[in-house]
Amino acid sequence: MSRFTERLPLLPGKPLVQYGSTAALCLFALWLRWVLDGAFPPGYPFVSFFPAVILTSFLFGPRPGVLAALICGLFAWYVFIPPRMSFAIDGGTITAMLFYTGVVAVDIWLVHLMQAANHRLRAAREEVRLLAEERGQLVERSELLFQEMQHRVGNNLQMVGAVLSLQMRNLTEPTAKRALSDAAARLQVIGNIQRQLYRQDGQLVPLDGFLTEVASKMMASSAKPGITCSVEAEENIILRPDSAVPVALIVSEAIANALEHGFADRPSGAILLRVARYDHTISLTVEDDGRGLPSGFDPAVTESIGLRISRVLSQQLGAEMALENRESGACMTLHLPLSRLAEITPEDA
Repeated sequence: MSRFTERLPLLPGKPLVQYGSTAALCLFALWLRWVLDGAFPPGYPFVSFFPAVILTSFLFGPRPGVLAALICGLFAWYVFIPPRMSFAIDGGTITAMLFYTGVVAVDIWLVHLMQAANHRLRAAREEVRLLAEERGQLVERSELLFQEMQHRVGNNLQMVGAVLSLQMRNLTEPTAKRALSDAAARLQVIGNIQRQLYRQDGQLVPLDGFLTEVASKMMASSAKPGITCSVEAEENIILRPDSAVPVALIVSEAIANALEHGFADRPSGAILLRVARYDHTISLTVEDDGRGLPSGFDPAVTESIGLRISRVLSQQLGAEMALENRESGACMTLHLPLSRLAEITPEDA
């Protein structure tokens, strides 16, 4: 019903149809009043003409309403106001016609105000619809630009890694060659991380899916098909962007160390990533069933560039990192504070 009233007045571009319908409604009101004349006591000449005027104003607007008021007023004056069948003028006739004029004028004005309000409502709704469409287009374009930016950043990082790999071919000094190789590998990892950090809608990827992608990339490039890597992580743990990249680098380094050292002379084995959330920390472990850490190994004084980078990154995150032997193999444990979550609930604060 509200949508119908918002479309009023009807037939705005067809004035002939509007005024023809107005004349037909006035004639119908005259016929109805004539048929029911015996049912009304004297003094009700306008009883069927008021609805005709209101209905005409409601359907076709104020101008057809004024025309209907004029035609119905003349019908009532000539046919139903004594002396009938004449336009006689006396005090009673003047009073009746003034009363009729006042009532229909108020009716037409009120209907006009209602239609004007409906017109403003319709215009406002259309404006809101257009704004919503424009906002949707802007959001879609922003998402596309964001995804393009993410891919370009990842591509640029991987391109730098490829350039370092090419430069490494011209080196003969083992230490420099190893340093460039490690740098190129880490840039490749960062490029992959950058691609996996956000979903297509711009939202951050939960840690379980994020680490699964990182681990699969590492294993795909390891050239050791007999070694598997699985992820057991709680759902809906989402880290801030400035925390997700360092965490992924630390995990990548732990997987790389397991592949390089833990399974150096073994064709098969398993690596397991676990992520769990506790009251005050997020615990992340990378454990393998390889040969474990060498005797007397101290991560605080190691010369491994990768471990030193991991230790620096963990300090920047405000996290605690530990390396230890388990019953079978080695385990890297990282305890992250809850402040590294993308969204902190009141109970976490």
